[in-house]
Parts: sequence; C-alpha cells; structure tokens
Amino acid sequence: MKDLQNNSKNFDNRPIGFFDSGVGGLTVLDKVQKLLPNENYIYFGDTKNMPYGEKSEAQLLNFADKIFKFFENKNVKAVVMACNTTSAVTYDKLKNNYNFKIYPIIQSVSKVLSKMDIKNIGIFATDATINSHCYKKEITKYNSNINVYEIACPEWVKIVEDSQEGTSESDKLVKEKLDEMLKNSPDKIVLGCTHYPYLIDTLAKFAQKDLFIDPAINFAQYIKEDMKKYNMLSSSNDAASFEFYVSSSPENFKIAGEMFFDMKKAKINLTY
Repeated sequence: MKDLQNNSKNFDNRPIGFFDSGVGGLTVLDKVQKLLPNENYIYFGDTKNMPYGEKSEAQLLNFADKIFKFFENKNVKAVVMACNTTSAVTYDKLKNNYNFKIYPIIQSVSKVLSKMDIKNIGIFATDATINSHCYKKEITKYNSNINVYEIACPEWVKIVEDSQEGTSESDKLVKEKLDEMLKNSPDKIVLGCTHYPYLIDTLAKFAQKDLFIDPAINFAQYIKEDMKKYNMLSSSNDAASFEFYVSSSPENFKIAGEMFFDMKKAKINLTY
C-alpha cells in the first residue's frame, strides 16, 4: 500500500470501495454499512466477467487491477475485496500497488476463524478459491491444530444469480456437496463465496443452520475495528450514500441485487 492521504489527523471522509464479480458482495456492503452508517460507499460489480471462479490467474489479475485503478480515480480511502476468489488469487500480488488500504475477505476472516475452539472446519468456495488453498494456508498459519477441508461448489453461484434456490435441481446440487463435506465431521462450515449465504435455507434442510458461517459478519466487524484503529472513519453525521457501478447489464444487476440489498432507489452506472 502506498502512502495514504488522510484529510485530517483523526478522520478520513473519502468513500470506501467494494467490489465483487456480481451482486454477491452486496452482502458484505450491507453488513458494513449497518456498522458504519455515516460512510460513503462505492460498489463495483464486474458483471461482464462473471463468474470469477472459473477464470485464470492472469485474467483475475487483469480484472482486479482495472477495478483498483477505477477506485483510485474515485479517490477512495479503502477497498473491500468482497470477492473470495480475487482475495485468494490476486491480493498478495497487487496489495502494494495502490494509494488506499485493501481489505481482502479471506485473509481478514481467517484471523478470526483461527481463534475458534474447533478441530475441523469445512470450506465451500469456487474452483479458483479452493485451488489456491488460501483459506487453509491462512487459517493454519495462525492455528496449525485446525483441520481444514475444502470443497469447490462452482454451480452454486449460478443458482443464486439466477434465483434458482429452492428448486428440486438446486437442492440436489447443494445436498451432494454437503453430503461430501459431512464425511469429514466438520465442527463448522464456512460459506466461502459471497453468494453462498443465500443458500442457507437450502443447506438448513439437510443440516443444522448453526453449522454454517457467513464470513461477511466477521469481516464487517474486522473492517470497522481496523478503520477505527487507524483513524480512517468519517467525521460526517450524515446518512450513508451509495454509488453502484457495473461492467455490463445494469438492469439485471439491479434485479438480482434486490436479494442482497435495498436497490429500489439505486441508480446503476455502466462503466469499465
């Protein structure tokens, strides 16, 4: 991270950026804005290149770099990598190239997960995230006594994006992966893609609901505490403002985004 430009010693009123391949990162935005209701937020959904989980490392680095440069032009103070896939594949290679702080979801949440009093933890995520073994590396870096079991669920993003959750076919796809994971006797299972928490009701048909962890909850709290620690919070008493940008299909983004966030009055800008 390059030198940060703070507006004052104790506060920073610049906006916070969020990005994901589509609407899934809105789950993180929703939780953060509830904890930090006086910030200004800019969200970018790279809908043109979705899904990220099937892309190569070179492609993901190119996408992330373009998005980070977009946020530099927007003069943000921080960028939240709400996407597990880009956190896993691109964060370490790009983290020092920009003039804002970057919060990657996997690396941030793994610090919290490693402190849990459990023996076995399961990870459901995209192909790219699982192939990187980022969750396993990060969790065991802090706690080598936890066994981490990883399973890729590439079909799950499409189920959520296409609003197919609850159908017999989607239930079958979800149950197949869950049955595979349960063979490892996990104490907890991390829903390691921002889309996956929207399958919680489906998962709860086949296992106890409290078995599953939505990382966005821990992630939001981590962001709040870290920004406070480094005097990055806004001094404003005004309600939060939101700007939304996508790389394609703004109307589809708005419709799909209603599952995750109150998009009724939102204007979706086409850029990139």
